[in-house]
Amino acid sequence: MKIFVVNAGSSSLKYQLIDMENEQVLCKGLCERIGVSGVISHKAADGRTYNAETAMPTHSEAFEAVVYALTKSDAKVIDSFDEVTAIGHRAVQGGSDFTDSCLITDEVIGKMVEWSDLAPLHNPANILGIEACIKTFGKEIPQVAVFDTSFHQTMEPKAYMYALPYEYYEKYKIRKYGFHGTSHRFVGTRATELVGKKDSKIITCHLGNGCSITAIKDGKCVDTTMGLTPLDGFMMGTRTGTLDPSAVTFIGEKENLSLKDLDRIMNKESGVLGISGVSNDNRDVQAAADAGNERAQLAIEMQRYQIIKFIGSYIAAMNGVDAIVFTGGIGENDGALRKAVCESLTFTGLKLDDAKNGIRGEEIKISTDDSAVEVYIIPTNEELAIARDTLAIISK
Repeated sequence: MKIFVVNAGSSSLKYQLIDMENEQVLCKGLCERIGVSGVISHKAADGRTYNAETAMPTHSEAFEAVVYALTKSDAKVIDSFDEVTAIGHRAVQGGSDFTDSCLITDEVIGKMVEWSDLAPLHNPANILGIEACIKTFGKEIPQVAVFDTSFHQTMEPKAYMYALPYEYYEKYKIRKYGFHGTSHRFVGTRATELVGKKDSKIITCHLGNGCSITAIKDGKCVDTTMGLTPLDGFMMGTRTGTLDPSAVTFIGEKENLSLKDLDRIMNKESGVLGISGVSNDNRDVQAAADAGNERAQLAIEMQRYQIIKFIGSYIAAMNGVDAIVFTGGIGENDGALRKAVCESLTFTGLKLDDAKNGIRGEEIKISTDDSAVEVYIIPTNEELAIARDTLAIISK
């Protein structure tokens, strides 16, 4: 049984084909510059590649290019798309309407449209991908939506409400929704298995260019750092994270900036990039810090300090913690960051194994055997999580 996993952007299309008999990735690829010119990069599991420039005025033509890559190119992996059982879509904002992944229907698409105001860069693109799939493959093949927000819908009102006039929640649904939910659920579920008890208290740290931390109790989200949008939480590659709202209005008045200008600054010019002035990539910033760049060093210290504070607050919120998980490009590969975070949590009885912490990008327990808190690196795999959800739903 083969599942086709799709992550559609406004001008891009990422995909994987996964054989669910052994959860083997048969191929993966990317279509770029949709609506402009069109480029596809496709790679089979055995290393064969197919790269081509082809017209992609819409996502429909992009899917046609993908079908060719899958079935006819020198890097083909199947003889016909008929071998594909179902399609799983990454969907960003499902709001409070979707607490789980679901089979895509006209009603589901309509709800995604309704929630697009809260994800204007993502939901319309996700919908484009879904509609292009329907146009290309028809309604006969089942399609499933897996929402980034669904895992976080178990939060209680005390965690997801903002202290704004209540009418804004009633009128516009202004509240915390959280993101990266598919990743947090994937690594959190695995951590629960490794800890060996269902009534566990786990904190998952998804650290990349976009970052979030989630508190998971008994397998359910208690709280998460991202909020109404992915801007909330702690500083990221280019995002501010949480800050005093008055700083925004103050800068806007002083610089005579529009709301659009302020949104751009907070989302694309701030965070590690804004503080360091070097890059949004932690590797570049660390190199600059090692060379004596004080702003780069400050960015590193700020990022780690904020991560420590959120983990500490979630330990308090759950009245303890059994395991802490690091995932994402930074979480899986930055041993110095993990060490700095764990050294500030020794009050919990956490003991880090320095040798194991030096390992990068693979699943491993990096705490000592006598540590009161278990610490893991667990590589995330959102595509596999989407494929698993898709299979589970079409099998019902």
